[in-house]
Amino acid sequence: MRLKEIQRTAHPAWSPAPHHPICLALGTSAQQLDASFNTTAALEIFQVDFADPSLGMKLKGSLPTSNRLHSLVWVNFGAGEDGLGGRLIGGSDNGTVTVYSPEAIVTSGAEAIIGQSDKHTGPVRALDFNPFQSNLLASGANDSEIYIWDLNNFSNPMTPGTKSQPPEDISVVSWNRQVQHILASANPSGKAVVWDLRKNEPIIKISDHSNRMHCSGMLWHPEVATQLVLASEDDRMPVIQMWDLRFATSPLKVLENHTRGLLSIAWSQADPELLLSSAKDNRILCWNPNTGEVIYELPTTNQWCFDIQWCPRNPALLSAASFDGWISVYSVMGGSLEAQQQSRADQISSSFDTMDPFGTGQVLPPLQVPQPTPQTTLVAPLKKPPKWVRRPVGASFAFGGKLITFESPKAPVQSPQPVPVPRQVFVSQVTTETELLQRSRELQAALQSGSLSDYCQAKIHKAPTDSEQDIWRFLLVNFEDEARVKFLRLLGFSKEDLERKISTCLGKNLQPNGHGVDANDLAEKIQLLSTQVSPGTNLFIAHSLLYTLSSFRFQRSEESGDEVDSTKTLGSSSPSDFFSQIPPQPQDKEKKMSFPIPVSAGTASLPFSIPALLYAPVVLDADGLISQALLVGNFEGAVDLCLNEGRYAEAILLAISGGQELLQKTQQTYLDEQRNSISMLISSVVTQNWGDIVQSCALDNWKEALAALLTYAHPKEFAHLCETLGSRLEGERTEKRCLQACLCYICSGNIEKLVECWALQRDCSSPLVLEDLVEKMMVLRKSVERLRNSEVAVQSPILADKLTHYAGLLASQGSLATALSYLPDTSDQVNTTSHSSSDTLSTRTCFKRVIVLQRPRVFSLLDRSGYQLLIGRPTSNPCVSLQLLQALPAERVEQREIPTEHMVLKQTFDSLVQRCQLAAQDPQTKRKLEDASKRLGYLYDKLREQTLSNNILGGLHEISRCVAGQNYQRGLEVHTAVVTSSNFSEIQAFMPILKVVMTIANKLGV
Repeated sequence: MRLKEIQRTAHPAWSPAPHHPICLALGTSAQQLDASFNTTAALEIFQVDFADPSLGMKLKGSLPTSNRLHSLVWVNFGAGEDGLGGRLIGGSDNGTVTVYSPEAIVTSGAEAIIGQSDKHTGPVRALDFNPFQSNLLASGANDSEIYIWDLNNFSNPMTPGTKSQPPEDISVVSWNRQVQHILASANPSGKAVVWDLRKNEPIIKISDHSNRMHCSGMLWHPEVATQLVLASEDDRMPVIQMWDLRFATSPLKVLENHTRGLLSIAWSQADPELLLSSAKDNRILCWNPNTGEVIYELPTTNQWCFDIQWCPRNPALLSAASFDGWISVYSVMGGSLEAQQQSRADQISSSFDTMDPFGTGQVLPPLQVPQPTPQTTLVAPLKKPPKWVRRPVGASFAFGGKLITFESPKAPVQSPQPVPVPRQVFVSQVTTETELLQRSRELQAALQSGSLSDYCQAKIHKAPTDSEQDIWRFLLVNFEDEARVKFLRLLGFSKEDLERKISTCLGKNLQPNGHGVDANDLAEKIQLLSTQVSPGTNLFIAHSLLYTLSSFRFQRSEESGDEVDSTKTLGSSSPSDFFSQIPPQPQDKEKKMSFPIPVSAGTASLPFSIPALLYAPVVLDADGLISQALLVGNFEGAVDLCLNEGRYAEAILLAISGGQELLQKTQQTYLDEQRNSISMLISSVVTQNWGDIVQSCALDNWKEALAALLTYAHPKEFAHLCETLGSRLEGERTEKRCLQACLCYICSGNIEKLVECWALQRDCSSPLVLEDLVEKMMVLRKSVERLRNSEVAVQSPILADKLTHYAGLLASQGSLATALSYLPDTSDQVNTTSHSSSDTLSTRTCFKRVIVLQRPRVFSLLDRSGYQLLIGRPTSNPCVSLQLLQALPAERVEQREIPTEHMVLKQTFDSLVQRCQLAAQDPQTKRKLEDASKRLGYLYDKLREQTLSNNILGGLHEISRCVAGQNYQRGLEVHTAVVTSSNFSEIQAFMPILKVVMTIANKLGV
């Protein structure tokens, strides 16, 4: 389409490629007159400003000349470092060759003419500069005159050789574009001569045998050194001939489409497949010389164009000079003519003066130019993309870390015939996270082989910090027997070490404070007790000594190897059992020890006798009251007296005989009154109330609290108590406490809490940090599955979000099969909003309900399943908007039928899901199958729309045949092959659930 135009009868010349902005030089054309018969001549320079929407060009400078020109070229010789300047060379009708300075013309300088020579005897119709040495210029005129000019020494030109005979006019000269010392010339008779300037002689002559070839143009191929084209001006032979000097007997190709003789040709240096030609049939055609096809025709006026040229800087532009006196600039990239039409209308409107033409002095209203109905006129571009638009090389990243690259190889230049060049596209895998992939492969291998203990051991050895080692040690214990005992050891509480310390302590001599016991000393005191017990001896001492002796004998029996009931430990017996297990005092049948029971303070140490109580009443002391209460069986009163006197040991001993209720009451009274460093622990051991310990213990004693839970807590309460302790630690929001909380969550087996706590102090956007989290998450998940003997479903939104992010990372590194194994089973587990968890779940529920809403909408959301949700004004809770819009009438969509050839897929997969539902017993498996029946609908929708590729369809049919034959293992292999070789965005809605269904069917054996 036309971009710029100016009314001049002139020869145009584009500024060189380095010159910016683009300029166009116009020299008044010889042997042409305009309508005014003006005989003056000038050399003008215009700036081509495409920022200006008008068609006009801005005049930068003008220089009057004495001669009109037959030819004009603008060379880059003498240009500055910024690319400005150069030289303008004009060939006039009187044989003068003149060199101008464009800078001087623009600045109106006095030295615009740099050099001038009149060596030629006739009009200089041909000019061309050497593309390798811009200081070399070739010119051609009458009488076979050809001169080679050196702009450094313009006064002494050279000739390429002797003049050809008979003498003829030189209409065209052209330098070879690949070999700098080769020059060609042509004359109107159709003969072309190729000169070798090193030899100063012609090396080959080309002529058409029909003798009707009147040559108006000649050009060398931009890339092939031996090929050139000749254009014929003869109306009887309006053709373009392509010659190859290796086969110079006849033209290599003839381009025929013009109906009258050609006036000018131009070959694009940016794309050798673009060759322009203008002819007397008022047409400007763009050819593909390799195929002979016309790929573009410029929309020109009904005038002959005698000169066409490509723009060196912008390869899409060309200039055309016509005999009607217009110089036009066109683009071969097409466009719209609306701006040009509006510009012309404005030009017509502005040509009328708004003043009153009759001199009344009244201003006339604005001229109302009738506007035609606006019509968009589009000009089509080239039929093929030009070379400067086609990327020579290209690269694009695809899903799965794939890098797609291509290049445009050049055709072999030595072949005279166009040879199809194979074009290759290279698909390569780009891996940026090598450590992530390596660790992911190690984790996947451990998960598949089940060797998670070895995996944890390896992680312990590689752990960079002590806290990391502790976490992996705790994870390792989950895969071993007697996990609680080993957790205690990791916390620093070893039963064996404790027993050694107790033994060491008990082996010391008896100290005044009562700690430790000596066997010999103990025997002597018991002997004294049996013979010399005074009436006021405390009953507790006797019992304590008996218990100490029995404990000593019990210890000795262990050392000697006697059987001991190891199950009766501190954590497995009640307090009553503890006291009932005191070994009975050994009795000698011959000598029986008798303990007097004191009745009153003044009673002598005499054998017990009932009549003593019938004497005069006396004041009873505490021992006497206790004795009397025991005699009448009032255990509760005796216990109260003991507690009142602070004699807690006797109180508990007596409460054992008084029944379970009295024992519990006595224990609670004792525990309420004791307030020392271990009273809370003793209280929790006795009452089995570990919630108080977890809620009120100092966080610095978290190890002791966790050890108590590991020793005493009931399995049903253990996980909850560990989570409570972990929540308290996590609430401190420090890295140290969060790591301690993670250990509590590992003991409880709470995967969701572990993930939330771990992500609290770490940026999981880093691939390696996320890998750390997923490793711990998956190992803990496997340990919980091992304990429960069932699969653990991913139900937490944050857990599903981390797994989905991790799967995306693996997929971006090319590990698609592994990435699929980490994706959540159901699509509504992925957290796609930033609301709270309750809002997120309710929003997801609404997403599943609402598909399409037929109302004005402001923005759209995409559900993970692929449905587009059109929502109105957003609110604080998006589910509210959705629920309000649910009442609106939904658009009724008519479903198309699945093509007959694909109906077997629906029948096979639906039948498989139904068989699995009948055989499934596990509620979790049933929920998966219900979700599968819904998500397979996405597959059926794509089958109806016929949007799946042949590769995917072939794989689905192969899977269907495997399912029909119950060969699920083969079906899973085909599934993996389809996923790895397809675009994941096409199959993400149904392929994962298809794998789940086949896995369930294989497990159920249906």
